[in-house]
Amino acid sequence: MRIISISTIKSFWEDNPACIEAKEPALAWYRHALKADWDSPSMVKRDFGQSSILQDGQVIFNIAGNKYRLVVWINYPYRIVYVRFFGTHKQYDKIDVQTI
Repeated sequence: MRIISISTIKSFWEDNPACIEAKEPALAWYRHALKADWDSPSMVKRDFGQSSILQDGQVIFNIAGNKYRLVVWINYPYRIVYVRFFGTHKQYDKIDVQTI
């Protein structure tokens, strides 16, 4: 998969030093996703059973034992993952996943 943009994820722990423990689990997700070949939501669920599949290609991943949330939009035909949001559960609760 092609991932756009890892900088969204990196900026989270760079801007929030108290959340540096998110770095390694987030990078583990990134390395896994780079090697993946997701052509459908079921393929994502196969790799990440705890992910939540939403409408129109949106997927929510639980990172670091569900301490953080990663929201992406996946263009399955082109194998592109667009990172929309990465943050804590508290931050996630303040966003509208369908509009980010």
